Parts: sequence; structure tokens; C-alpha cells
Amino acid sequence: MAEIEGTVVGHRDGHGFVVRDDGQPDIYLPPNEMRAVLHRDRVRVRIMRLDRRGRPEGRVTEILARPSTPIIGRLLHENGVWLVAPEDKRYGQDVLIPKGATGAARPGQVVVVELTEPPALYGQPVGRVTEVLGDINDPGMEIEIAVRKYGVPHQFSEAALAQARALPDKVRAVDRRGRVDLTDVPLVTIDGEDARDFDDAVYCEPARVGRGKGWRLLVAIADVSHYVRNGSPLDIDAYERATSVYFPRRVIPMLPEKLSNGLCSLNPGVDRLCMVCDMLIDAKGLVQAYQFYPAVMHSHQRFTYTEVAAILQNTRGPEAQRHAHLVPHLLNLHDVFRALLRAREARGAVDLETVETQIVCDEAGRIERIEPRTRNDAHRLIEEAMLAANVCAADFIARHQHPCLYRIHEPPSADKVELLREYLKALGVPASLPDAPAPRDFQALSKATADRPDAPQIHQMLLRSMQQAMYSPHNVGHFGLAFEAYTHFTSPIRRYPDLLVHRVIKAILKGERYHLPALPLPGEAQAKLAKKLHERDASKAMPRSRPSPEVLGWEAAGLHCSANERRADEASRDVEAWLKCQFMREHLGEEFTGTVSAVTSFGLFVTLDALYVEGLVHITELGPEYFHFDERRQELRGERTGTRYTLGAPVRVQVSRVDLDGRRIDFRLVRHDAAQEPRGSTPARQGRGRAPVEPDEPPAPMSARPARGGSASRQRGKAASSPAARGPTPRR
Repeated sequence: MAEIEGTVVGHRDGHGFVVRDDGQPDIYLPPNEMRAVLHRDRVRVRIMRLDRRGRPEGRVTEILARPSTPIIGRLLHENGVWLVAPEDKRYGQDVLIPKGATGAARPGQVVVVELTEPPALYGQPVGRVTEVLGDINDPGMEIEIAVRKYGVPHQFSEAALAQARALPDKVRAVDRRGRVDLTDVPLVTIDGEDARDFDDAVYCEPARVGRGKGWRLLVAIADVSHYVRNGSPLDIDAYERATSVYFPRRVIPMLPEKLSNGLCSLNPGVDRLCMVCDMLIDAKGLVQAYQFYPAVMHSHQRFTYTEVAAILQNTRGPEAQRHAHLVPHLLNLHDVFRALLRAREARGAVDLETVETQIVCDEAGRIERIEPRTRNDAHRLIEEAMLAANVCAADFIARHQHPCLYRIHEPPSADKVELLREYLKALGVPASLPDAPAPRDFQALSKATADRPDAPQIHQMLLRSMQQAMYSPHNVGHFGLAFEAYTHFTSPIRRYPDLLVHRVIKAILKGERYHLPALPLPGEAQAKLAKKLHERDASKAMPRSRPSPEVLGWEAAGLHCSANERRADEASRDVEAWLKCQFMREHLGEEFTGTVSAVTSFGLFVTLDALYVEGLVHITELGPEYFHFDERRQELRGERTGTRYTLGAPVRVQVSRVDLDGRRIDFRLVRHDAAQEPRGSTPARQGRGRAPVEPDEPPAPMSARPARGGSASRQRGKAASSPAARGPTPRR
């Protein structure tokens, strides 16, 4: 029987699964098989039988590789034995610590463990303490755990720090050579109140475009590539991180602070180097001409979104009076923004109803409140300006046929389209969805259902049906934004792909060709690349010639950057989930109204209306009968009574359990009225707003919440997981 390779994903209850490299259904590993392996091991397995649920059950025949990521946990001293209970319960086993290997750690402290002996069928893993993080209740401990749990690089190399220290504190005369002087142009930055790095500035003025009226829009982006040279120590560290990681009250930056908050940040009142996308946009919002050039700029104002929104709403108000000399330029930006919105509408880009939240913490780093994030015209104005510059960058690179990383977003798969079609049909939505839908088909559905009470649930399903955006040298377009070519140009301080785009554009301007540095490629990205190449070579339907080493290098860079983007999102969500669990421990036993935000075979996920926290009502809490999960209708239906629990149903729940280590919140159902309510009668959620499908934030896949190997009809069983936090909030 053929052996299959994959990655082990453990479960807190002792069993596990092997996620197959070939994308086929996961293979179940019973507890006895998990004794000799660890969560995230790469293994080779052989399918032995089908279990009682019809899942393929496997036996591990070989351990191919163990991840280098250390294990984080709490040091315990029980019956004279030292051991560490892993913080990530998917490891399933405690780690034995010899008496002399505890270092300076005290019982109860959170520590980092390096394995010295792997687990065996009849023996626990053995390790030694390499780092003491502190007590579990120390401020910021959740972040210290997350950066190590997910392997986020959080310390710069000495070589990179030394190189950063050697950089000048300000722009020198030699740095200005060959650059356009824009210091007299009133470019401004517009960001959030808590922003510390400013990598984009904008300016707009009326202009003649052809025979009609239009605008000249300048988007100036910090020229990080001038200071972070190809293959330098700073470049190596930036590539390893690939992105900045944002936590509540803390950022793990891609670049040292001297660059990210200083020399490369477009701070007000100082000269800075930048790369400029200079565009002519007509009255329809179409870019008729553009050019790129290196420049030196001087930010004339650091605006916040709130300030700009206040000025746009009242041009005679106090904010407008304080910045009277800049108000005409902000009005020009608002005018071009409205034209760009018309162009978005015309091309059929997807805009869906979403609820974004932000966590407000106190001085100790604990949640004070969770509130809906409001998006105003200032947010959308910057968003559209950045999208326009990104499209121009992609077009410029494509026209010159230079390899680079595009930001791609593929159309939904046939399976997800069919599932979405069945769901809409079950809701009685009078709109057809073709087998190969275009972005405008999704936008038409969004518009057709915007006024329905259950619009948030419908739009959530539209989002879940879409693919994840990623980086690739193969331009297949961006489905959600309805662009034929799209890349990331506007955030080189916090995203490595943007830095690569800057280097490519500079090389093209000089008539040269940019070559990727020989940067180390982590093993996981290397494995993914090898798998991808193997699949392509094995494909008979679309035979391709083997790509050149240059293209292979770009593919590897794209996989690495995409993987690290996911890693950053997972680490951020883990910290948010920890904070929310800690927050909800203060509300144990309290009752709240909520809305069913997901329906799975093992229960209902409910989001509390007032607190914006999500928890699980396990299927065993729904009553003494069997419930069938109808994936098409996204509902659980009682076999005996016919009681229905549907997506978007209003419920009242009690907070019954909070598991901080497991990042899970459990609710008990107090009241449910959805069985008596007609379809589509769910009240609209508070704080709802229109948000575009953005390239940075992929929607959660359809199968993100149900248990692995789940079937469409299931009686009461255990939940595979219970996330305490919502999915990622969209970013620009």
C-alpha cells in the first residue's frame, strides 16, 4: 500500500490528523499513534483502515522532520518530577525535564523548552529549559508566548543592528542626487491615531486629462530600498521576517526602529527619500498616464483619519480652520477618491458588508473594551489612492516583462461556488451564480442582498467562498479587486514584497535587471516549493517547460512571503484570543444576547452582540436529541423536534467556561427564537459597514471551523476546536 507524506496536526484530546501534501482528505491518527509523534512533525503514513466515521485511519511509518520551533509551556513540579505542560495543547504530552535542566526557572513560570529526546511509544519527550519568560500574569506574556509559539523572529542580528546604527540620521546631500525635489509639494500622511511608521504620503491637484477635467495624484512611498541593500544583513533579517507583526499595544517590526520609525518613516517636518507614483486620472476614475521616479519629499502634515473626516464633513469647522492652507488639497483628494470609486463600481470589484472590531487595552495590556471599527471617507480615500498606485506598479513591471511578485487572488473553486449556490438557493435569494463567476457577479449579489436583514450572513458566506490572496511571480490577476494585474508597492517598511517591487522598478528605470539575492529559504517554504514543482511536472493536462532558476527563485520568495504573512496573522489572532479569554473570565455566569456566526457539525459559534467575542455552544448543549448538520443550509436540525439552529439566528447565551490555555470560550444556550422566525428575519448587526475585499486579508475558508473529517450529518460529538477570536480584520 502506498505511503503518504504530510504534516501532523495534534488535538488536545490526544488524537491527531495528518494533513496530506497532496491535498486529499486528512488521515486520522488514533491516540496510540500520536504517542511517538508531535504536533507539526512531518511524517510518512500508511492508511490501515477506515474508522467508524468513515475517515481514513493511518499508521506512522517514518518521521521525516521535526520543526525547529521550541515548545512553550509552564514548568510544573509534581511528585518530585519536573515537567513542562505545553501551552499549545495540540502537543498532547508533557515534556519531562531532568533535575539539572530547569535552569533558573521556578515552578509555575512560563519557559521555553528544547527537546533532547523525542517521544517514543512508551516514553514521554525529554527536554531542557533554554529561556524563562516569566509568570503567566506578567503584562505582555501572551505576546512573548505567541512570538515563540509561531516562530516569529523577534530579535535582529548583531550585523543588522550594526548596519542600522551606521546609517545617517537624516537625508544627506549625496542621497539627493538623481532625485526629483518635491519638498515644496504639500504632501501629507493620513493614518490612524496610533500609527508610528508612515510609509505613504499623498497629494492631489486638478489637471487637464486629454480634453476633459481630471486630477494629478501623487502617491509617495518611503524609499526603503535606498537603505536596505540587496543581500545585506538588514536585507537578510527583513526577508526572514517578511512582514511586521501587529499585536495589541506592540509591533514586531520588519526593520529596526531607526529605519521603521525614523529614517524611512515619512515623519512631518523632515526631508525623506521616496519613490513616487505620479498619475493622471480622468473624470471616470481611470488612470490615463503614470510615471515612477525617485524623489525627496517633506511631509507638510501628519493627519489622522478622524481629522481628515472632520475636515471633509465641515470645511468651516475647527479642524479645517487649524489646517486652512491644506483644506483645498484634501478636497482635491476627496474628489479624485469619488472618481476612483466610480471606476471600482464600473469594473465590478467586490464590496461586502463586514464588521471590523478593534481591541482597546488598558495600561496593563488587558482588554478594556472591544468596539466596532468605523471606516470613514478618509480611510477609503487612502485605500483607493494606494490601490491605484499598486495597479500602476503591476502594469509597469508587466509591460517591461520583468519578473516580480504579484499579489494574486484566484477565482473561487468549483466546489465552493456550488456550496454557495446551494446556500443562496436555500435562503431563497433570487439571484443566479454562474459556474465560473466574475467579480461583478459577486458584487451583484452583494447589492441584491444589501437591504435584507440577513445580509451580514450572506456576505460572510460570499467571503468564505473566496480563495486566499498570495504572492506569486505568475500573474493571474486579483479576483476580489477585479484587477488584471496587481502588486504591493505601498508598504515597504512593513512588507518585504513591496521592497522587492521597489527594487524592480528602480532597475527598470535604470535600464537594468534586478536579481534576487541568495537569501536562505526556510525548510517549510522549500518543501512547499518542491511539492508545487512536482505537481506541475506531473500535470498532463497543462504541460509546462521547467522554469528557469530565476523564476524558481521568485516562486520561492513568493511562497516564503505568503507563509510568513499567514504566520503573522495566526500569531496576532492567538494573542487576541488569549486576551479575549482573559477578558471573558470576568463575565463567567453572565448572560448576553448574540448571533450565530457559524454552524458546524459539533455546535454553534455565537458572537456576543455587545462584546464582539465569539464562543461555542457545543452540540450537547442543544438538547437531548440527535442533530443533523446541513452544510447547504448552514443549519443544525433536530431529528425528533425539527428545531433549527441557523447561521445568523439571534440567541441568548450564558458564559459557562473559559479555557485560557486552550483559547476557548464555551457558552450555554439560554434562549433560542430562530425556530419560530422565518428565514431572513435576523436583525441587522450593529457596527456594520461596507468594506472592500482587500488583497492582504483572505477570507476564512468554508471548512475553517468544522471538525476535521466531519460529515454532513452527525450526532452529538466533541468539537475539534473553539476559537475565541474572530478571523482577521481587513487591512489595506
